[in-house]
Amino acid sequence: MRPTHRPLTTVALALCLFMAALEMTVVSTAMPTVVSELGGLESYAWVFTSYMLSSTITVPIFGKLADLYGRKPVLLFGIVLFLIGSIASGLSTSMSMLIAFRTLQGLGAGAMQPVSLTIIGDIYTLEQRAKVQGAFSGVWGLAGLVGPLTGGLIVKYLTWHWVFFINVPVGLAALGLLLGFFHEQVQRKPQKLDFAGAALLSGGVVALLFGVQSLGRNLLALPVAAVLLIAFVLVERKVAEPVIPPSLFKIPAIAISSAAGALFSAAMFGATTYVPLYVQGVLGGSATLAGGMITPMIVGWPLASLVAGRLLLKTGFRPLIVGGLGLTVLGTGLMALFLNPHSSILVPELAMALFGIGLGFTATALLIAVQTSVGWELRGVATASHMFFRTIGGALGVGLMGGVLVSHLLKDPRVPVSAANELLGPEHGRGLPADVLQTLSGALGTGLSINFWIICAATIAAFAAGLFFPKSKREPGTSLPTTDVAAPH
Repeated sequence: MRPTHRPLTTVALALCLFMAALEMTVVSTAMPTVVSELGGLESYAWVFTSYMLSSTITVPIFGKLADLYGRKPVLLFGIVLFLIGSIASGLSTSMSMLIAFRTLQGLGAGAMQPVSLTIIGDIYTLEQRAKVQGAFSGVWGLAGLVGPLTGGLIVKYLTWHWVFFINVPVGLAALGLLLGFFHEQVQRKPQKLDFAGAALLSGGVVALLFGVQSLGRNLLALPVAAVLLIAFVLVERKVAEPVIPPSLFKIPAIAISSAAGALFSAAMFGATTYVPLYVQGVLGGSATLAGGMITPMIVGWPLASLVAGRLLLKTGFRPLIVGGLGLTVLGTGLMALFLNPHSSILVPELAMALFGIGLGFTATALLIAVQTSVGWELRGVATASHMFFRTIGGALGVGLMGGVLVSHLLKDPRVPVSAANELLGPEHGRGLPADVLQTLSGALGTGLSINFWIICAATIAAFAAGLFFPKSKREPGTSLPTTDVAAPH
């Protein structure tokens, strides 16, 4: 078998994560314009939650498949699916089509993100991994710089459809590099996939998201979610190859990382979804300015992650986790307390910068802690489980906040929600009657302000969970097992 070319494989993995990061910043920048063209502000959150929902459901499934059949085929399948979803999203002519194809795109992301991070854990030792993970966070920083500017220029000079098409050349490059330079040796054994567990998990997560987003209007969804998720736990305790092994959560580092990851992801996705909407819909900023509000977070994240990678082997995990989560509380607290219709644009910029720096310290330490808690045979599912809780936290958080926003927009029956679409257009609703414009602006501002308090509460809860992270420091490994992957060039 040919050996793996580690540098070029690393480039391919970086391209996979770059697509995911660019997708977040570019789509957030373009969404207000999409709504003004396609309509459907009441479905605004679903463009994001459909993507996160489909990736959430499939993350642990793809992680398990990567442990059973190898990382490479699963990752290649995910990239192809992501590209198909991207092209189809760019060709959408209605909000319903966009939501459907974003769901398809999320299915591909459910394989790309956890398997890429798992391969990093396979081909690098802990000492190397701490530095590489920090460098990989630089990919997010680059996307944070390029994304808002690119999205604003695309919306201004082309059409919003092209924010999805830009994934295609990046994805094709990643596919080519992985096919040519990543090789692994996997000892495949006959295994039975846990189809019952996967079905129960999928149904439970879907019902839970519907229940959270409906805010009491759908009373049946939450009980159904509870029944399905309880059944999922019972099934996982009995099957030989569970989708998410319950034994993982007997490890304190994994259990606490899952809880903290879900909470800070709810805050992160909430901020990246609704801060641009606030800037454009309430403060009257341009699409480029709105998308640029994400940049301080995504630039602060990799800078802090680079520092975290160097400090990790000296300080251990806990100081970085607790300190980082403390910074996220400061950032979101600033957002909740001082962001209002009369705020300076510096308020969201400073808040998002503090938030991103805190996430950089926290996310790096949590991920490496999870990966070093298990061996190769469980690293895929452990990484995927961690990503599962992060994505489900983000999906539920954005869904809850979407429900809050829609409930405020529907509060006054005299004003149709469709009128709010004009509020996000290039004229910022100047064609609407004064009383309608005032009512919509007030409802949008109030709903988003409540969402900022929800974001702050999520980071406070994550900080509280981080205080329970074990104080013991795991010793770094000195080498990789020879069965992990073929030796790199």
